[in-house]
Parts: sequence; C-alpha cells; structure tokens
Amino acid sequence: MARLGISFSGGPNASEIVACVKLAEELGYESAWVAEGHGGDQFAILSACATQTSRIILGTSITSAFVRSGPTIAMAAATVDEISQGRFILGIGSSHKIQVEPEHGIPYSKPLTRVRETVELVRELLREGIVHYQGETISIEKFEFWFEPHRRAMPIYLSAVFPKMTEVCGEIADGIILTRSTLETGAKVKAQLATGAARAGRDAGKITISSLLPVAVAESRAEALDNLRAGTAAYAGYFPRYNRLIADHGFVAEAAAIAEAWARGDQAAAVRAVSDELVDATGIAGTAGECRERIQAYRDSGIDLPILAPFSRGANAHTQFEAVIRACAPE
Repeated sequence: MARLGISFSGGPNASEIVACVKLAEELGYESAWVAEGHGGDQFAILSACATQTSRIILGTSITSAFVRSGPTIAMAAATVDEISQGRFILGIGSSHKIQVEPEHGIPYSKPLTRVRETVELVRELLREGIVHYQGETISIEKFEFWFEPHRRAMPIYLSAVFPKMTEVCGEIADGIILTRSTLETGAKVKAQLATGAARAGRDAGKITISSLLPVAVAESRAEALDNLRAGTAAYAGYFPRYNRLIADHGFVAEAAAIAEAWARGDQAAAVRAVSDELVDATGIAGTAGECRERIQAYRDSGIDLPILAPFSRGANAHTQFEAVIRACAPE
C-alpha cells in the first residue's frame, strides 16, 4: 500500500485527534503526526492514540529542541514508544525564534547546533540510561533514567527548510520532515542530503524524505484553493523562514506582498496576496480525485512519505479533518 501520513497542528481537540487517528489506521494510513505549537501536548495526545491503535506509526512533527530540554524529550519519546510498543518516531526541529522567545521566554541561538546536540543527547540517554553532556548549547551535569526503555534506539527525523539543516539531516537523521514542498523539492533535497551523508560516511538513500503538505478537499478546485489561502497567508506572513521559503519557490512578489500586509496588521490583504499558483505549487487542493493524483505526483517527485496537513480551526475542524482522511485514503 502507498505510504501516506496525516498530521495535526491544532483545530481538533485531543479526543477528536485520537478518533481521527483511529480512522486513519482503519483506512490504511502509515503514520499520524502531532505538532508542538498550540494544539495541545503532543506526547500526551500521541500516548492516547497509542492506546487506541495497534499498527499506525506515531510521530512528532516536530518537538522543539528549545522549548523542551533534551532529557525531557528523551523521557517523553521513550514513554510514547513504550505505550505504542515501538511504533514511535521522534521528530525534532529548531522551531522559530518568533515563537521560542516571545511565547516561551527562552533565548534562541545557534539552532543547527542546538538540534545536533539534542539528537546526540537523546540517543545517548536512550542507549545508556544515563547521560553527562557538555556542548555549546546544552550542558547536563547528569541525568539518569529510572526505568527501562522499550527500545534503546528509535528513528529520529529532523525538520529542515534550507540547505544547511538539510545537510545536518544527511549527517545524523533517519528521516527529514519538510513542509510546503513543491514538485521540485524532492530532487533538490536528495542532493543536499547526499552532501551531508557523505561527510558522515552514511548512505543518503536510507534517509526517508517526508513532507508536511497543506491539503483541502472540496467539491471544486476553486473552492479548495480558497480554503488553503488563509493558512498560506498566515504561515508566510507570521514566520520569516516560511516567507523566505515561498520566495525561494519562485513566488517572490507574493512573499513580499504577504509580509508587507501582515506587518501592517492587514490579514485580509495578506490573504488576497496569495495567488492560486502559490497555493497549487505548495500543497494539495481539489476534488478527492484531484487530491489523490497530486499526492501521487509528490511521491513520483521524490517525496517518500507525503504527510497531509489540513488547516482548519473552529467547531467543525474535526469534521473537516475526517473528510480529508476519508477522501485521500490510500487505495
């Protein structure tokens, strides 16, 4: 069966996410992923999913290397891995300065080093049960597990947007989590992963390339494109890194217009600045049939694991997520 994931970053509440993940497992999805952000505690939600499922892989997309300490990440990961009986993937990322500092009151610096050191610490703590760590961004005098992990090693995926972090993935990660990819992204990322993997003497072909892909299913393509416009504006308006990503995809004018409108507080103008071409290039929008064709196009382009990322808020978010899960289910 074709590989496919579903992700959650807010919208449905914890119980509704569990129900959606149960449905996804029944319909043949390979994996379900929960973001850090503002959508509820990801490890708690994934633990609840683990108790209600038996096959589907569960992952974080992502947990922040800044907001949680390395030992806390290791303990949480080991907990979900135990409850799921080895069905867990730990997705780690640097998050964003605009979130880490104002929202959590934590200094944000040297994100590549912080991610690299977090991975080293987590792996050592899982493997040995105890860690003493002195790095540039992390200093742990001593931390010890008072329990036996289900696995002494688990897959660790890293999020990346630009080449430097992608090369780090090539050096140390089991998989990469991209976001808002185009059909050209897969080939570019493979080359960057190969560069990093060569430095570490690794086989880049064994690194799973996954991508979070915004998705909207509707009765018409025009309606689906409209449904993704606000989410695209929010990401490109609020996050400088994603705005740059949109520009790098070739949508320089749109990225500038969205950023300018967002900066002056005119979210409606930011939404109007999102063209159909931008939405179409960086996500999946259309009827159920059109969406399934687009998912396959991403697979053919080099994305090993497309991860559907519906964007819905409000009282009917659960219904909209369920509709996407059903419409795009593997055949």
